[in-house]
Amino acid sequence: MNTPPALRGKPLLQTTALHRRAQVLQAIRIFFSERGFLEVETPFRIPANAPEEYIDPIPTLSWQLQTSPEICMKRLLSRGYDKIFQICRCWRSDERGSRHLSEFTMLEWYRSDADYHDLMQDCRGLLQYVADSCTSDSCFTQNGLKIDPHQSWQHFSVQEAFLQFTKTEALDSVKNGLFDELLTAEIEPAFEKFKVPVILQDYPAQLAALARLKSDTPDYAERFELYVGGLELANGFSES
Repeated sequence: MNTPPALRGKPLLQTTALHRRAQVLQAIRIFFSERGFLEVETPFRIPANAPEEYIDPIPTLSWQLQTSPEICMKRLLSRGYDKIFQICRCWRSDERGSRHLSEFTMLEWYRSDADYHDLMQDCRGLLQYVADSCTSDSCFTQNGLKIDPHQSWQHFSVQEAFLQFTKTEALDSVKNGLFDELLTAEIEPAFEKFKVPVILQDYPAQLAALARLKSDTPDYAERFELYVGGLELANGFSES
């Protein structure tokens, strides 16, 4: 094998992004396998994706590339595979920016007889396991801030976050069409300052179509999102 001239005489760095990525993927697989989850692989090219207003699939002839493995994995769940996970490629049209690409890697997992509190605990355990397995301090560094998943996590309901960071009611922001604007312009930047992961939970029911409504406050649903350094990493919910 010939070495490119630009690399001759230069040692390989052992803490490159590719090395960190490999460590994280290996840790994810071990974490779920040790907890009884079955790793699965479902088709990338499918007849149709679940319809979502703000997600556009990429067509391939008369079929589509998957925007997520949700449909196929839920079929497995309905066949009795009660704890499954998958790390796969997904595609979404017109996704391009500092935080988005049209092709990306997604981790998705499902468990039966559980609710969103159980999924939050999965997230906590997963981030702590990855942090312990990663040999680089940069695995949980965002915008120069080191985030420690072993410390007490910060939890906000959507209503609490809107009142604290935007001085508005969450349901009013939905009615006025300002929810997404306030979330990205006011709330997510505020989350960048936290040195621990942040859980944003209990979304307005209009923004959680498949999630179970909360029994005590049915205007809100059992959906949450996980943020690290202001960056959204996960979205989970209890099935209705």
